[in-house]
Amino acid sequence: MLARFSPALRQYFIVTGNYWAFTLTDGALRMLVVLYFHQLGYSGLEVAMLFLFYEFFGVVTNLFGGWLGARWGLNRTMNIGLGLQVVALAMLLVPSAWLTVLWVMAAQALSGIAKDLNKMSAKSTIKLLVPEQQQGQLYKWVALLTGSKNTLKGVGFFLGGLLLTVLGFQGAVLALAVMLLVVWVFSLVFLRNDAGVAKNKPKFKELVSKSPAINRLSAARFFLFGARDVWFVVALPVFLASQLNWDHWQVGSFLAAWVIGYGVVQGVAPRFTGSAQTAPQRQAILWGALLCLSPLLLAMALWQQAPVAASLIVGLGIFGVLFAINSSLHSYLIVSYARADGVSLDVGFYYMANAAGRLLGTVLSGWLYQSFGLLVCLAVSTALLILSTLVISGLPQREQLQSER
Repeated sequence: MLARFSPALRQYFIVTGNYWAFTLTDGALRMLVVLYFHQLGYSGLEVAMLFLFYEFFGVVTNLFGGWLGARWGLNRTMNIGLGLQVVALAMLLVPSAWLTVLWVMAAQALSGIAKDLNKMSAKSTIKLLVPEQQQGQLYKWVALLTGSKNTLKGVGFFLGGLLLTVLGFQGAVLALAVMLLVVWVFSLVFLRNDAGVAKNKPKFKELVSKSPAINRLSAARFFLFGARDVWFVVALPVFLASQLNWDHWQVGSFLAAWVIGYGVVQGVAPRFTGSAQTAPQRQAILWGALLCLSPLLLAMALWQQAPVAASLIVGLGIFGVLFAINSSLHSYLIVSYARADGVSLDVGFYYMANAAGRLLGTVLSGWLYQSFGLLVCLAVSTALLILSTLVISGLPQREQLQSER
């Protein structure tokens, strides 16, 4: 069937299929670990600690993974990511008595490395498959890949809960491992190995970006995802459970539905923003400014004692739409601004900042909510979004950057 398409499209389909399969298993695994270890009697803090290395190694992997991608090729790093995820799943197939906190943290660390190798490789490869002059097409492909990933992550949440109910923990993990193993073998056979290899092998010291534009995009991404996670990751689900007395399945289903909807909006973001060839950085400033208002207005509604559940549902919906559009624009900009030769270095550095923002947001979310409550989390989110928009407002024109290279 793939033979009917051009080589570039065939590679895009395989890369996207790999990314989809990985994301589905990653979302399902996260839900499996949360539900199963909560069922075993682990406290909320202990369950959260299981994912500490997952987030931390995301920062490390994106930084070093870009360098590896430029030296070895993006499809090799993608296949390494798939293989590592199979190993991480296999680590959880040991007898229940062996599933200590440290063992599961190690498995999650491996899964975090695998996830960010896979994501960095997928996002970078698209840059190489689309001609330089077709920026509108590049934007659509990046938006589709990014949006579908988050939609499938939400589906993975549902899948994890379903498999745990039907097959039990080890049966569910085995099913995911077998599925991903088949995808990995297919990828090893059909994915080209030379994509993304830099003509001049990058030195280790080139890990840190020297491009002002890439640094600006990375800083903007750091603040953007810190602003999301500072209230979404810990504060919101704890608030829904403790203050609104929602059951765990209600909280999980609501957040999964939000992630799916968020992914759908990301996938169709070009319909909201128009052609990416028309001043995309101005679009990023405009949509960033609109996003700044979302948590601020929600905080004001809660402060004025508006109906809490309705305010949160409506506010989170508006935030999700605006955040998805901003995320798609930022994802397109990094792929567009990255160098074609050694693209993974720029994209890896950028997603290192993304992972660092998530890590900061997660830590702040727990501390701020415990110390000051949800309103302060929303206020800090607004401040971080303002910083993100201010940083990206200084982004140079893409044409100007191209002429300087």
